Amino acid sequence: MCPESVSRTPGFLYPAPDNAAISQPLAAAMYYLFLTLFLVLFWTLLSGHFSALLVSLGVVSSVLVVWFLRRMDKVDGEVSFVRPSLALITFLGWLFLEVVRANLDVARRVWDPKLPIAPRTVRIEPRTSNSLNKTLYANSITLTPGTLTTHAEQDHFLVHCLTEQHASDLQAGRMEDRIHKLVL
Repeated sequence: MCPESVSRTPGFLYPAPDNAAISQPLAAAMYYLFLTLFLVLFWTLLSGHFSALLVSLGVVSSVLVVWFLRRMDKVDGEVSFVRPSLALITFLGWLFLEVVRANLDVARRVWDPKLPIAPRTVRIEPRTSNSLNKTLYANSITLTPGTLTTHAEQDHFLVHCLTEQHASDLQAGRMEDRIHKLVL
């Protein structure tokens, strides 16, 4: 059903049991069930509408996402858990503020011809070897206006930056330092 690491590693919302009496398939099924329920609840809360059509679309979407996740877990043999924590909430809040700040900066540069726009591509070498951290880092770069991860390899990313300031902010490593604090 899923790699055996599911029973030994705590889950997203469901802590995997240490009790040997509970079988591996049951632990995996519980993990995927709780993940599906969490996604349905999240969908419902974000939509704010409780009509039968929208709730059923949320259920179908959540089941599809978990089905794809289960297939990916079977193929790559690696189960990645993101545990909710204060550090994760803090990171998401910081990222949201960075996105807003970068949005305002890019809008100012577009509207004011005196502000410099000097596109460039920079090579960023992440210090982490964890694939989940690298993925989060590359996606966080892309979410921030003015930067776009155009190519990702095991040892580096190529990032298109709108300005010199965006490039120097990335090379300073503040975003990567915050991701390291997450301990994913």
